[in-house]
Amino acid sequence: MDILIDGRSASTDDLAHQAMVNYGAYTSFRVEGGGVRGLDLHLARLEASAVELFDESPGEASLRRLMALAVGDRTDGWLRVSLFSPEIGHRAPTFVGPPRMMTVFAPPPPPLADSVRVTAVVHGREAPHLKHLATFGLMRARRAARAAGFDDALFTDADGWISEGTLWNVGFLAGGRIVWPQAPMLAGVTQALIGRGLDQVGLSAETRPVHLSELGGFDGAFLCNSATPACPITAVDGVTFAGDSDVLETIARAWSMQPLQPLA
Repeated sequence: MDILIDGRSASTDDLAHQAMVNYGAYTSFRVEGGGVRGLDLHLARLEASAVELFDESPGEASLRRLMALAVGDRTDGWLRVSLFSPEIGHRAPTFVGPPRMMTVFAPPPPPLADSVRVTAVVHGREAPHLKHLATFGLMRARRAARAAGFDDALFTDADGWISEGTLWNVGFLAGGRIVWPQAPMLAGVTQALIGRGLDQVGLSAETRPVHLSELGGFDGAFLCNSATPACPITAVDGVTFAGDSDVLETIARAWSMQPLQPLA
């Protein structure tokens, strides 16, 4: 695992700040053959997060340069890109300016699972549209789900409207159509890449509010994130799904058909 801050080896002070202050945002993705699927979406996420959290972005050229430097001459792996500012802390939160950039390059992780059983949990991530560094709530939910005999947790609001999973987006299957929940949540890059390829594989999608009470009417469900293009959800609490491996393979193909974009 290689950790760089603005292209240089991370210092103890840099890492200490990251350990003690979780104000910032990140994105992460697989590097394949020197390219990245949906790199434009990851860059847009970082740019928007930087402006919202720090009032200024490093700019796409700088982001690309530091990403390429982190990867070097390696063609395959996993890159996490975090934005933070050592000038911002619990007693001094007012700094405005471009954030620093931490890159972590490591071997790619395996998919989350081959299939999962999940339990619905009332939880809403703080600033859910951001992929931010504050992960206490989702880790607590995952631990509680595992302790209860499930693999993971699906988030809903207090009225039962579904948003997202702990580390993933969720889609529901109705014939040849994907139904994405409409709720305060993170717009996932993998979700967007699947959407870009659906016409090519003969599927369609819609985004609308989805309630726990209607889960029994769906043919199946799946989760997706950057490490897991499409993993079947076999049950949400007492509602089980038979699943359709052909449809899930088609969804994964919609993702895989998206071109690799060069870092530099």
